[in-house]
Amino acid sequence: MSGHSKWNNIKNKKGKEDARRGKIFTKLGRNIIVAVREGGPDPNYNPSLKVAIDKAKAENMPNDNIDRAIKKGSGEGSEDNYEQVTYEGYGPNGIAIMVSCLTDNRNRTAPDVRHIFDKNGGNLGAPGCVSFMFDKRGQLGIEKTDSIDGEELMMQAIEAGADDVIEREEAYEILTAPEEYSAVRDGLEKAGYEFIHSDITFIPQNYSKLEDEDDIKKLEKLIDSLEDNDDVQDVYTNWAEE
Repeated sequence: MSGHSKWNNIKNKKGKEDARRGKIFTKLGRNIIVAVREGGPDPNYNPSLKVAIDKAKAENMPNDNIDRAIKKGSGEGSEDNYEQVTYEGYGPNGIAIMVSCLTDNRNRTAPDVRHIFDKNGGNLGAPGCVSFMFDKRGQLGIEKTDSIDGEELMMQAIEAGADDVIEREEAYEILTAPEEYSAVRDGLEKAGYEFIHSDITFIPQNYSKLEDEDDIKKLEKLIDSLEDNDDVQDVYTNWAEE
């Protein structure tokens, strides 16, 4: 997700993703498989797997699917060899874009990503060309309701290890260091809070606006096309959506 208006758009985004549920589950399962292979099958000792499971549960992925992915990652019935690859580039008017992929064939994924950039007014760049503009952070979103006291939430989050709590129009955004993500999430979950978003992500240090409607349409199509690619897991941008 990109931009500071993500909390306003999250329900619409989930609605759109509902139509692509099967593809989403496939991506989430692949993410779990790689996390297990890199750190083992126990989420209590594998933070990456815990994040992958959190994301899967947030999308209502059935527990059976999650369990199957963990077993595949442990070597049961899967010979797929996925690796993590990040591509960087620019969208219309210089918007910074990072594309996180899991692929079993770089020779397929790289040309596909480049083609999507070229087709939609973007430009695939060299490694490192935009990643310095982003910070890796744990990020949790809690929807604003009458039953939530913002000051109490802030105190509980900080006590659990969060760096900051930002009050948005429709949600509270909790930011953590990546290594504190699990502790903060667990602490808030035990306190009874539910999350509309929960992930370790890349957050832009500064945002850029687009004024031209054609540029906005091109960027939206570029992001949608990237997210629709089977190998793409996440797309991060510094676009300040309106």
